[in-house]
Amino acid sequence: RTSLTELGTIIHSVLERQGINPAVCTLLPPDREATAELLGAVGLVDLIILVEAFLDHFVREHAKVPVIETGAGICHTYFDRSGDKGKGREIVNNAKTRRVSVCNALDCLIIHRERLSDLPYICEKLPDSNVIIYADEPAYAALSEHYPETLLQQANENSFGTEFLDYKMSIRTVSSLDEVLSHIARYSSNIAKHNQEDPETIRRFQQLVDAACVYANVSTAFTDGAQFGFGAEIGISTQKLHARGPMALPELTTYKYIIEGDGQTRI
Repeated sequence: RTSLTELGTIIHSVLERQGINPAVCTLLPPDREATAELLGAVGLVDLIILVEAFLDHFVREHAKVPVIETGAGICHTYFDRSGDKGKGREIVNNAKTRRVSVCNALDCLIIHRERLSDLPYICEKLPDSNVIIYADEPAYAALSEHYPETLLQQANENSFGTEFLDYKMSIRTVSSLDEVLSHIARYSSNIAKHNQEDPETIRRFQQLVDAACVYANVSTAFTDGAQFGFGAEIGISTQKLHARGPMALPELTTYKYIIEGDGQTRI
């Protein structure tokens, strides 16, 4: 594996060959003192993109330059009582197992109580990837004897609101869309997905979920700059201003107005 130091050396050599000051790419020491210096470099730094969620509080306290918070990627999928279980099985498996180390991977499956009997089918492919499930009581009961015992555990409060970045996910059972919205509002980092067939419920979900990316019947794995047509992705912004969702170069640019005239005045 190539280290950050080695990558920095390669980048510096390319910059020098192109006649660009190599200092535009600088690898800082991995400590809070260096980070604080960077956060206070007014006039030298145009923008900081925060990709480590554990630094959120420190950055908010010390930043004197513009910052875009990418934060954690805690993704939810809701399987409604009108959901298509075939679509649900494929989407849940893809969202969880396609690539677990990225911020668009599924962390929590929310399922309507009336569809618990379909939960073993929806989770049927997950054991192939050794996915550990942290299920609340109703979901645990539905999966018992249908999901490998070594991969099924009882959920606790820490099971929700966790970005696993691993072959792990939680399951929460709900009785209404209002419960879904409340759970996502409390635990989400603002990527959510909905699997069901009722147009009115889809409309309400899309309107009321406060998230950068809200899907209907699509895997959360599509939250990606390239998939959105933005080109190479630089980050995923979970805040609301000015860039939100997948970010590429256009989302990091600013603009200015150029006004030309011929002596006009304003009354």
